[in-house]
Amino acid sequence: MAESVHDSRTDLTWLRGSAVLVTGARISGLAVVQPLLDLGAVVTVTDSDLSALDEASNIGAAVVLQDDLLADREAIAAFSLVVTSPGFRPDSPVLAAVAEQGIPVWGDVELSWHVDRAELYGPETRWLVVTGTNGKTTTTSMLASILESAGIESVACGNIGLPIADALRRTPHPSVLAVELSSFQLFWAPSVRPAAGVVLNIAEDHLDWHGGMDGYVQAKARALTGDVAVVGLDDARAASLQAGSSAPVTVGFRLGEPAVGEFGVRAGVLVDNAFGENIDLVAAADVEPSGPSGILDALAAGALARSIGVEADAVRAGLQSYRVGPHRAAVVRELGGVTFIDDSKATNPHAARSSILAHERVVWIAGGLLKGAVIDDLVVEIADRLVAAVVLGRDGMQIAEALARHAPDVPVVRLPSGDDAGVTHGAEDADAVMRAVVAHAAGRAAPGDTVLLAPAAASLDIFVDYGHRGRSFADSVLRLEVADIGSTRS
Repeated sequence: MAESVHDSRTDLTWLRGSAVLVTGARISGLAVVQPLLDLGAVVTVTDSDLSALDEASNIGAAVVLQDDLLADREAIAAFSLVVTSPGFRPDSPVLAAVAEQGIPVWGDVELSWHVDRAELYGPETRWLVVTGTNGKTTTTSMLASILESAGIESVACGNIGLPIADALRRTPHPSVLAVELSSFQLFWAPSVRPAAGVVLNIAEDHLDWHGGMDGYVQAKARALTGDVAVVGLDDARAASLQAGSSAPVTVGFRLGEPAVGEFGVRAGVLVDNAFGENIDLVAAADVEPSGPSGILDALAAGALARSIGVEADAVRAGLQSYRVGPHRAAVVRELGGVTFIDDSKATNPHAARSSILAHERVVWIAGGLLKGAVIDDLVVEIADRLVAAVVLGRDGMQIAEALARHAPDVPVVRLPSGDDAGVTHGAEDADAVMRAVVAHAAGRAAPGDTVLLAPAAASLDIFVDYGHRGRSFADSVLRLEVADIGSTRS
Protein backbone atom coordinates (compact mmCIF):
# COMPACT_ATOMS: atom_id res chain seq x y z
CA MET A 1 0.00 0.00 0.00
CA ALA A 2 1.26 3.43 -0.89
CA GLU A 3 1.92 5.80 2.01
CA SER A 4 1.31 9.52 2.23
CA VAL A 5 2.42 11.62 -0.72
CA HIS A 6 3.46 14.46 1.57
CA ASP A 7 5.27 14.35 4.91
CA SER A 8 3.64 17.38 6.53
CA ARG A 9 0.74 16.79 8.88
CA THR A 10 -0.96 20.03 7.92
CA ASP A 11 0.06 21.11 4.42
CA LEU A 12 -2.47 20.00 1.83
CA THR A 13 -1.83 22.89 -0.54
CA TRP A 14 -0.29 20.46 -3.04
CA LEU A 15 -3.83 19.20 -3.74
CA ARG A 16 -4.85 22.53 -5.28
CA GLY A 17 -5.26 21.87 -8.99
CA SER A 18 -4.35 18.19 -8.60
CA ALA A 19 -6.49 15.48 -10.17
CA VAL A 20 -7.89 13.16 -7.48
CA LEU A 21 -9.81 9.95 -8.09
CA VAL A 22 -12.41 8.76 -5.56
CA THR A 23 -13.32 5.08 -5.80
CA GLY A 24 -16.86 4.36 -4.70
CA ALA A 25 -19.92 6.59 -4.96
CA ARG A 26 -21.68 5.51 -1.80
CA ILE A 27 -21.66 7.17 1.63
CA SER A 28 -17.89 7.13 2.28
CA GLY A 29 -16.93 8.18 -1.22
CA LEU A 30 -19.43 11.00 -1.47
CA ALA A 31 -18.38 12.36 1.93
CA VAL A 32 -14.84 13.16 0.74
CA VAL A 33 -15.85 14.99 -2.42
CA GLN A 34 -16.61 18.32 -0.75
CA PRO A 35 -13.40 18.44 1.33
CA LEU A 36 -11.38 17.69 -1.79
CA LEU A 37 -13.19 20.42 -3.70
CA ASP A 38 -12.65 22.81 -0.79
CA LEU A 39 -8.93 22.01 -1.02
CA GLY A 40 -8.98 22.95 -4.69
CA ALA A 41 -8.62 19.44 -6.11
CA VAL A 42 -10.13 18.38 -9.42
CA VAL A 43 -12.26 15.42 -8.35
CA THR A 44 -13.41 12.41 -10.36
CA VAL A 45 -15.57 9.69 -8.82
CA THR A 46 -15.74 6.17 -10.22
CA ASP A 47 -18.16 3.36 -9.48
CA SER A 48 -19.51 0.30 -11.26
CA ASP A 49 -23.09 1.57 -10.84
CA LEU A 50 -24.04 4.45 -13.13
CA SER A 51 -27.02 5.47 -10.98
CA ALA A 52 -24.74 5.79 -7.93
CA LEU A 53 -22.64 8.34 -9.79
CA ASP A 54 -25.52 10.79 -10.22
CA GLU A 55 -25.20 12.25 -6.73
CA ALA A 56 -21.43 12.67 -7.12
CA SER A 57 -22.07 14.63 -10.30
CA ASN A 58 -24.67 16.74 -8.51
CA ILE A 59 -22.15 17.87 -5.89
CA GLY A 60 -19.52 18.95 -8.39
CA ALA A 61 -17.39 15.91 -9.22
CA ALA A 62 -16.67 14.46 -12.61
CA VAL A 63 -17.80 10.85 -12.91
CA VAL A 64 -16.71 7.78 -14.84
CA LEU A 65 -17.87 4.20 -14.86
CA GLN A 66 -15.24 1.86 -13.48
CA ASP A 67 -15.09 -0.30 -16.62
CA ASP A 68 -14.58 2.78 -18.79
CA LEU A 69 -11.81 4.01 -16.50
CA LEU A 70 -10.05 0.64 -16.55
CA ALA A 71 -10.07 0.72 -20.33
CA ASP A 72 -8.14 4.01 -20.32
CA ARG A 73 -4.83 3.57 -18.52
CA GLU A 74 -3.64 7.01 -19.64
CA ALA A 75 -6.56 8.56 -17.77
CA ILE A 76 -5.57 6.67 -14.62
CA ALA A 77 -1.99 7.89 -14.89
CA ALA A 78 -3.19 11.51 -14.74
CA PHE A 79 -4.30 11.26 -11.11
CA SER A 80 -2.04 12.48 -8.30
CA LEU A 81 -3.97 10.73 -5.53
CA VAL A 82 -6.66 8.10 -5.14
CA VAL A 83 -9.06 8.22 -2.18
CA THR A 84 -10.76 4.86 -1.76
CA SER A 85 -13.87 3.77 0.04
CA PRO A 86 -12.98 1.21 2.72
CA GLY A 87 -14.60 -1.80 1.09
CA PHE A 88 -12.20 -1.78 -1.88
CA ARG A 89 -9.53 -4.44 -1.47
CA PRO A 90 -5.99 -3.61 -2.59
CA ASP A 91 -6.29 -6.23 -5.34
CA SER A 92 -9.59 -4.87 -6.70
CA PRO A 93 -9.27 -4.07 -10.41
CA VAL A 94 -9.25 -0.28 -10.08
CA LEU A 95 -6.75 -0.19 -7.20
CA ALA A 96 -4.54 -2.76 -8.89
CA ALA A 97 -4.47 -0.51 -11.96
CA VAL A 98 -3.64 2.47 -9.75
CA ALA A 99 -0.81 0.54 -8.09
CA GLU A 100 0.70 -0.21 -11.49
CA GLN A 101 1.00 3.55 -12.02
CA GLY A 102 2.56 4.12 -8.59
CA ILE A 103 -0.22 6.49 -7.52
CA PRO A 104 -0.64 6.89 -3.75
CA VAL A 105 -3.85 5.55 -2.19
CA TRP A 106 -5.55 7.02 0.88
CA GLY A 107 -8.70 5.78 2.54
CA ASP A 108 -11.50 8.19 3.34
CA VAL A 109 -10.40 8.05 6.99
CA GLU A 110 -6.82 8.88 6.03
CA LEU A 111 -7.97 11.92 4.06
CA SER A 112 -10.21 12.99 6.96
CA TRP A 113 -7.26 12.76 9.35
CA HIS A 114 -5.16 15.07 7.16
CA VAL A 115 -8.08 17.45 6.64
CA ASP A 116 -8.52 17.63 10.42
CA ARG A 117 -4.81 18.19 11.06
CA ALA A 118 -4.83 20.92 8.40
CA GLU A 119 -7.69 22.61 10.33
CA LEU A 120 -9.69 23.02 7.13
CA TYR A 121 -12.97 23.31 9.02
CA GLY A 122 -11.80 24.40 12.46
CA PRO A 123 -9.31 23.53 15.22
CA GLU A 124 -8.05 19.96 15.04
CA THR A 125 -10.05 17.47 17.07
CA ARG A 126 -9.07 14.70 19.45
CA TRP A 127 -9.87 11.28 18.04
CA LEU A 128 -10.94 8.47 20.36
CA VAL A 129 -10.83 5.36 18.18
CA VAL A 130 -12.77 2.16 18.81
CA THR A 131 -12.11 -1.09 16.97
CA GLY A 132 -12.46 -4.81 17.58
CA THR A 133 -14.29 -7.72 16.05
CA ASN A 134 -17.35 -7.18 18.23
CA GLY A 135 -18.80 -4.43 20.38
CA LYS A 136 -17.50 -1.48 18.32
CA THR A 137 -20.81 0.26 17.83
CA THR A 138 -21.99 -0.28 21.41
CA THR A 139 -18.68 1.01 22.82
CA THR A 140 -18.65 4.01 20.49
CA SER A 141 -22.24 4.85 21.40
CA MET A 142 -21.47 4.51 25.11
CA LEU A 143 -18.46 6.80 24.66
CA ALA A 144 -20.60 9.37 22.85
CA SER A 145 -23.09 9.27 25.72
CA ILE A 146 -20.29 9.86 28.24
CA LEU A 147 -18.86 12.78 26.25
CA GLU A 148 -22.31 14.33 26.02
CA SER A 149 -22.75 13.96 29.80
CA ALA A 150 -19.39 15.69 30.24
CA GLY A 151 -20.58 18.66 28.18
CA ILE A 152 -17.94 18.09 25.50
CA GLU A 153 -18.78 19.13 21.93
CA SER A 154 -18.41 15.75 20.27
CA VAL A 155 -19.89 13.41 17.69
CA ALA A 156 -19.88 9.66 17.01
CA CYS A 157 -18.68 8.94 13.49
CA GLY A 158 -16.84 6.53 11.22
CA ASN A 159 -18.11 3.00 10.78
CA ILE A 160 -21.07 3.81 13.05
CA GLY A 161 -22.71 5.59 10.12
CA LEU A 162 -21.65 9.26 9.92
CA PRO A 163 -18.51 9.71 7.78
CA ILE A 164 -15.68 11.48 9.61
CA ALA A 165 -15.44 14.07 6.85
CA ASP A 166 -19.07 15.01 7.47
CA ALA A 167 -18.48 15.15 11.23
CA LEU A 168 -15.63 17.61 10.74
CA ARG A 169 -17.86 19.93 8.74
CA ARG A 170 -20.50 20.12 11.47
CA THR A 171 -21.44 23.35 13.23
CA PRO A 172 -20.54 23.79 16.01
CA HIS A 173 -17.22 22.19 15.22
CA PRO A 174 -16.59 19.18 17.51
CA SER A 175 -13.60 19.09 19.83
CA VAL A 176 -13.66 15.30 20.25
CA LEU A 177 -14.63 12.54 17.83
CA ALA A 178 -15.79 9.13 19.00
CA VAL A 179 -14.60 7.18 15.97
CA GLU A 180 -15.63 3.61 15.23
CA LEU A 181 -13.21 2.08 12.71
CA SER A 182 -13.41 -1.24 10.93
CA SER A 183 -10.38 -3.25 9.91
CA PHE A 184 -10.91 -2.05 6.32
CA GLN A 185 -10.83 1.60 7.39
CA LEU A 186 -7.74 1.08 9.53
CA PHE A 187 -5.95 -0.71 6.70
CA TRP A 188 -6.35 2.37 4.50
CA ALA A 189 -5.44 4.86 7.28
CA PRO A 190 -1.75 4.47 8.18
CA SER A 191 -1.27 8.05 9.43
CA VAL A 192 -3.99 8.16 12.09
CA ARG A 193 -2.59 8.75 15.59
CA PRO A 194 -5.55 9.05 17.98
CA ALA A 195 -5.56 10.67 21.39
CA ALA A 196 -6.56 7.19 22.55
CA GLY A 197 -7.58 3.99 20.81
CA VAL A 198 -8.98 0.67 21.94
CA VAL A 199 -8.88 -2.85 20.53
CA LEU A 200 -11.79 -4.57 22.25
CA ASN A 201 -11.24 -8.11 21.02
CA ILE A 202 -10.05 -10.01 17.95
CA ALA A 203 -11.70 -13.07 16.46
CA GLU A 204 -11.88 -14.49 12.96
CA ASP A 205 -13.65 -12.03 10.67
CA HIS A 206 -13.07 -10.62 7.18
CA LEU A 207 -10.20 -13.06 6.67
CA ASP A 208 -11.03 -13.26 2.97
CA TRP A 209 -10.50 -9.48 2.64
CA HIS A 210 -7.25 -9.35 4.64
CA GLY A 211 -5.77 -12.55 3.26
CA GLY A 212 -5.64 -14.25 6.67
CA MET A 213 -5.55 -13.59 10.39
CA ASP A 214 -2.18 -11.81 10.45
CA GLY A 215 -3.36 -9.08 8.09
CA TYR A 216 -6.57 -8.64 10.06
CA VAL A 217 -4.71 -8.30 13.38
CA GLN A 218 -2.20 -5.86 11.89
CA ALA A 219 -5.02 -3.64 10.67
CA LYS A 220 -6.72 -3.63 14.08
CA ALA A 221 -3.43 -2.80 15.83
CA ARG A 222 -3.30 0.56 14.03
CA ALA A 223 -5.80 1.84 16.60
CA LEU A 224 -3.03 1.61 19.21
CA THR A 225 -0.51 3.98 17.58
CA GLY A 226 -1.57 7.19 19.33
CA ASP A 227 -1.03 8.64 22.80
CA VAL A 228 -2.96 6.02 24.80
CA ALA A 229 -3.50 2.37 23.83
CA VAL A 230 -6.35 0.45 25.49
CA VAL A 231 -6.74 -3.32 25.09
CA GLY A 232 -9.16 -5.97 26.28
CA LEU A 233 -7.16 -8.22 28.59
CA ASP A 234 -9.75 -11.02 28.64
CA ASP A 235 -9.17 -11.55 24.92
CA ALA A 236 -5.83 -13.23 24.25
CA ARG A 237 -5.25 -11.73 20.80
CA ALA A 238 -6.16 -8.21 21.87
CA ALA A 239 -4.09 -8.48 25.04
CA SER A 240 -1.06 -9.59 23.02
CA LEU A 241 -1.06 -6.23 21.22
CA GLN A 242 -0.31 -4.34 24.43
CA ALA A 243 3.38 -5.26 24.43
CA GLY A 244 3.92 -4.18 20.84
CA SER A 245 2.07 -0.88 21.05
CA SER A 246 4.03 2.30 20.31
CA ALA A 247 1.74 4.38 22.55
CA PRO A 248 3.42 6.11 25.53
CA VAL A 249 0.58 4.92 27.80
CA THR A 250 -1.05 1.49 27.69
CA VAL A 251 -4.14 0.51 29.65
CA GLY A 252 -5.95 -2.79 29.97
CA PHE A 253 -9.49 -3.65 30.98
CA ARG A 254 -10.93 -6.90 32.30
CA LEU A 255 -14.02 -8.37 33.97
CA GLY A 256 -12.01 -9.18 37.10
CA GLU A 257 -10.44 -6.88 39.66
CA PRO A 258 -8.11 -4.35 38.03
CA ALA A 259 -4.40 -4.21 38.75
CA VAL A 260 -2.59 -0.89 38.59
CA GLY A 261 -2.94 0.52 35.06
CA GLU A 262 -6.21 -1.31 34.43
CA PHE A 263 -9.97 -0.92 34.45
CA GLY A 264 -12.05 -3.72 35.90
CA VAL A 265 -14.87 -4.79 38.20
CA ARG A 266 -14.68 -4.89 41.98
CA ALA A 267 -17.66 -5.87 44.17
CA GLY A 268 -20.12 -5.25 41.34
CA VAL A 269 -18.74 -1.81 40.44
CA LEU A 270 -16.74 -0.72 37.37
CA VAL A 271 -13.44 0.73 38.61
CA ASP A 272 -10.68 2.92 37.14
CA ASN A 273 -7.29 1.92 38.51
CA ALA A 274 -5.35 3.51 35.64
CA PHE A 275 -6.14 7.23 35.55
CA GLY A 276 -6.87 7.32 39.27
CA GLU A 277 -6.55 5.01 42.25
CA ASN A 278 -9.53 2.63 42.39
CA ILE A 279 -12.08 5.24 41.36
CA ASP A 280 -15.64 3.91 41.23
CA LEU A 281 -17.33 4.62 37.91
CA VAL A 282 -20.73 2.90 37.81
CA ALA A 283 -22.52 -0.13 39.23
CA ALA A 284 -22.45 -3.08 36.84
CA ALA A 285 -26.18 -3.47 37.37
CA ASP A 286 -26.71 -0.02 35.80
CA VAL A 287 -24.98 -0.92 32.52
CA GLU A 288 -27.02 -1.73 29.43
CA PRO A 289 -26.72 -4.16 27.75
CA SER A 290 -26.33 -6.44 30.73
CA GLY A 291 -23.89 -9.33 30.81
CA PRO A 292 -20.16 -9.66 30.25
CA SER A 293 -20.06 -8.11 26.78
CA GLY A 294 -21.90 -4.99 27.89
CA ILE A 295 -19.64 -4.60 30.94
CA LEU A 296 -16.50 -4.92 28.81
CA ASP A 297 -17.78 -2.36 26.33
CA ALA A 298 -18.56 0.04 29.20
CA LEU A 299 -15.08 -0.43 30.65
CA ALA A 300 -13.52 0.35 27.26
CA ALA A 301 -15.68 3.45 26.77
CA GLY A 302 -14.85 4.61 30.28
CA ALA A 303 -11.14 4.10 29.72
CA LEU A 304 -11.16 6.19 26.53
CA ALA A 305 -13.09 8.99 28.21
CA ARG A 306 -10.91 8.99 31.31
CA SER A 307 -7.79 9.09 29.13
CA ILE A 308 -8.68 12.63 28.08
CA GLY A 309 -9.63 13.78 31.56
CA VAL A 310 -13.39 13.16 31.69
CA GLU A 311 -14.56 13.08 35.31
CA ALA A 312 -15.87 9.87 36.86
CA ASP A 313 -19.29 11.46 37.47
CA ALA A 314 -19.71 12.08 33.73
CA VAL A 315 -18.70 8.49 32.96
CA ARG A 316 -21.33 7.29 35.43
CA ALA A 317 -24.05 9.55 34.04
CA GLY A 318 -23.24 8.66 30.44
CA LEU A 319 -23.31 4.92 31.04
CA GLN A 320 -26.46 5.07 33.13
CA SER A 321 -28.30 6.99 30.41
CA TYR A 322 -27.12 4.84 27.51
CA ARG A 323 -29.67 2.54 25.88
CA VAL A 324 -28.80 -0.24 23.48
CA GLY A 325 -29.49 0.30 19.79
CA PRO A 326 -31.66 -1.86 17.52
CA HIS A 327 -30.61 -5.35 16.42
CA ARG A 328 -28.21 -5.73 19.35
CA ALA A 329 -29.72 -8.38 21.63
CA ALA A 330 -33.06 -6.53 21.55
CA VAL A 331 -36.09 -8.36 22.94
CA VAL A 332 -38.80 -8.37 20.24
CA ARG A 333 -41.55 -10.00 22.32
CA GLU A 334 -42.46 -12.77 24.71
CA LEU A 335 -45.08 -15.22 23.50
CA GLY A 336 -46.27 -18.40 25.19
CA GLY A 337 -43.39 -18.26 27.63
CA VAL A 338 -40.80 -17.97 24.82
CA THR A 339 -38.58 -14.89 24.45
CA PHE A 340 -37.67 -13.78 20.92
CA ILE A 341 -34.42 -11.79 20.65
CA ASP A 342 -33.01 -9.91 17.66
CA ASP A 343 -29.20 -9.87 17.65
CA SER A 344 -28.84 -9.51 13.91
CA LYS A 345 -25.69 -7.43 14.56
CA ALA A 346 -23.94 -10.67 15.63
CA THR A 347 -22.35 -11.01 12.19
CA ASN A 348 -19.51 -13.37 13.16
CA PRO A 349 -19.03 -16.38 15.45
CA HIS A 350 -17.40 -14.37 18.23
CA ALA A 351 -20.41 -12.05 18.51
CA ALA A 352 -22.85 -14.95 18.34
CA ARG A 353 -20.98 -16.69 21.15
CA SER A 354 -21.57 -13.85 23.61
CA SER A 355 -25.21 -13.67 22.65
CA ILE A 356 -25.91 -17.40 22.99
CA LEU A 357 -24.04 -17.82 26.28
CA ALA A 358 -26.33 -15.24 27.87
CA HIS A 359 -29.21 -17.77 27.73
CA GLU A 360 -29.71 -21.27 29.11
CA ARG A 361 -31.93 -22.80 26.40
CA VAL A 362 -31.70 -21.45 22.86
CA VAL A 363 -33.39 -22.13 19.56
CA TRP A 364 -30.64 -20.68 17.40
CA ILE A 365 -31.26 -18.93 14.08
CA ALA A 366 -27.95 -18.72 12.22
CA GLY A 367 -26.42 -18.40 8.80
CA GLY A 368 -25.48 -16.05 5.98
CA LEU A 369 -21.96 -15.27 4.81
CA LEU A 370 -19.24 -16.59 7.14
CA LYS A 371 -16.53 -14.53 5.38
CA GLY A 372 -13.91 -17.24 5.86
CA ALA A 373 -14.59 -17.76 9.58
CA VAL A 374 -14.59 -21.26 11.08
CA ILE A 375 -17.75 -22.17 13.00
CA ASP A 376 -16.71 -25.44 14.72
CA ASP A 377 -15.20 -23.94 17.87
CA LEU A 378 -18.34 -21.94 18.50
CA VAL A 379 -20.61 -24.96 18.06
CA VAL A 380 -18.52 -27.02 20.48
CA GLU A 381 -18.82 -24.31 23.15
CA ILE A 382 -22.54 -23.65 22.81
CA ALA A 383 -23.80 -27.17 22.06
CA ASP A 384 -25.23 -27.75 25.54
CA ARG A 385 -27.31 -24.54 25.28
CA LEU A 386 -29.04 -25.48 22.04
CA VAL A 387 -32.59 -26.80 21.93
CA ALA A 388 -32.70 -26.64 18.13
CA ALA A 389 -31.25 -24.67 15.24
CA VAL A 390 -32.63 -23.17 12.05
CA VAL A 391 -29.94 -22.24 9.54
CA LEU A 392 -30.28 -20.13 6.44
CA GLY A 393 -28.21 -18.51 3.74
CA ARG A 394 -25.29 -19.32 1.53
CA ASP A 395 -23.08 -20.76 4.27
CA GLY A 396 -25.92 -22.31 6.24
CA MET A 397 -24.78 -25.78 5.22
CA GLN A 398 -21.39 -25.21 6.89
CA ILE A 399 -23.17 -24.42 10.14
CA ALA A 400 -25.48 -27.41 9.74
CA GLU A 401 -22.50 -29.69 9.14
CA ALA A 402 -20.69 -28.33 12.20
CA LEU A 403 -23.81 -28.98 14.28
CA ALA A 404 -23.97 -32.52 12.94
CA ARG A 405 -20.34 -33.10 13.95
CA HIS A 406 -20.39 -31.52 17.39
CA ALA A 407 -24.05 -31.43 18.48
CA PRO A 408 -25.65 -34.40 16.72
CA ASP A 409 -28.65 -34.50 19.06
CA VAL A 410 -29.70 -30.92 18.20
CA PRO A 411 -32.48 -30.85 15.59
CA VAL A 412 -31.51 -28.70 12.59
CA VAL A 413 -33.64 -27.23 9.82
CA ARG A 414 -32.04 -25.55 6.81
CA LEU A 415 -33.92 -22.88 4.83
CA PRO A 416 -34.15 -22.35 1.94
CA SER A 417 -33.41 -26.00 1.27
CA GLY A 418 -31.48 -27.34 -1.68
CA ASP A 419 -29.14 -25.68 -4.14
CA ASP A 420 -30.91 -22.32 -3.99
CA ALA A 421 -30.09 -21.69 -0.32
CA GLY A 422 -28.93 -18.14 0.05
CA VAL A 423 -30.26 -17.06 -3.34
CA THR A 424 -33.20 -14.65 -3.37
CA HIS A 425 -34.60 -12.18 -5.82
CA GLY A 426 -35.50 -9.21 -3.66
CA ALA A 427 -36.76 -8.06 -0.29
CA GLU A 428 -40.03 -9.96 -0.60
CA ASP A 429 -38.16 -13.25 -1.11
CA ALA A 430 -35.89 -12.48 1.85
CA ASP A 431 -38.85 -11.72 4.08
CA ALA A 432 -40.56 -14.92 2.99
CA VAL A 433 -37.45 -16.89 3.94
CA MET A 434 -37.37 -15.23 7.37
CA ARG A 435 -41.07 -15.94 7.98
CA ALA A 436 -40.42 -19.62 7.33
CA VAL A 437 -37.32 -19.55 9.55
CA VAL A 438 -39.19 -17.95 12.45
CA ALA A 439 -42.13 -20.36 12.07
CA HIS A 440 -39.79 -23.36 12.31
CA ALA A 441 -37.94 -21.84 15.28
CA ALA A 442 -41.17 -21.08 17.15
CA GLY A 443 -42.40 -24.56 16.44
CA ARG A 444 -39.34 -26.05 18.16
CA ALA A 445 -39.50 -23.78 21.23
CA ALA A 446 -40.97 -24.49 24.65
CA PRO A 447 -41.86 -22.15 27.53
CA GLY A 448 -38.63 -20.89 29.08
CA ASP A 449 -36.70 -21.09 25.79
CA THR A 450 -35.18 -18.20 23.87
CA VAL A 451 -35.51 -17.99 20.10
CA LEU A 452 -32.35 -16.09 19.22
CA LEU A 453 -31.38 -14.52 15.93
CA ALA A 454 -27.58 -14.46 16.33
CA PRO A 455 -26.51 -15.36 12.80
CA ALA A 456 -22.70 -15.57 13.25
CA ALA A 457 -22.55 -14.42 9.64
CA ALA A 458 -23.06 -11.41 7.41
CA SER A 459 -26.45 -10.76 5.82
CA LEU A 460 -25.75 -9.67 2.27
CA ASP A 461 -26.44 -13.03 0.61
CA ILE A 462 -30.18 -12.63 1.28
CA PHE A 463 -30.86 -9.28 2.97
CA VAL A 464 -30.00 -5.66 2.20
CA ASP A 465 -28.01 -5.45 5.46
CA TYR A 466 -28.13 -6.70 9.05
CA GLY A 467 -30.78 -4.07 9.85
CA HIS A 468 -33.08 -5.48 7.15
CA ARG A 469 -32.46 -8.98 8.52
CA GLY A 470 -33.34 -7.84 12.05
CA ARG A 471 -36.47 -6.00 10.94
CA SER A 472 -37.58 -9.00 8.91
CA PHE A 473 -37.09 -11.21 11.98
CA ALA A 474 -39.06 -8.83 14.21
CA ASP A 475 -41.89 -8.53 11.68
CA SER A 476 -42.06 -12.32 11.39
CA VAL A 477 -42.11 -12.76 15.16
CA LEU A 478 -44.97 -10.26 15.53
CA ARG A 479 -47.05 -12.37 13.13
CA LEU A 480 -46.86 -15.42 15.42
CA GLU A 481 -49.71 -16.67 17.57
CA VAL A 482 -49.54 -18.68 20.78
CA ALA A 483 -50.58 -21.80 18.87
CA ASP A 484 -47.33 -21.56 16.84
CA ILE A 485 -45.19 -22.18 19.93
CA GLY A 486 -44.07 -25.79 20.09
CA SER A 487 -46.20 -26.78 17.11
CA THR A 488 -43.50 -28.99 15.53
CA ARG A 489 -41.82 -30.20 18.69
CA SER A 490 -41.84 -34.00 19.03
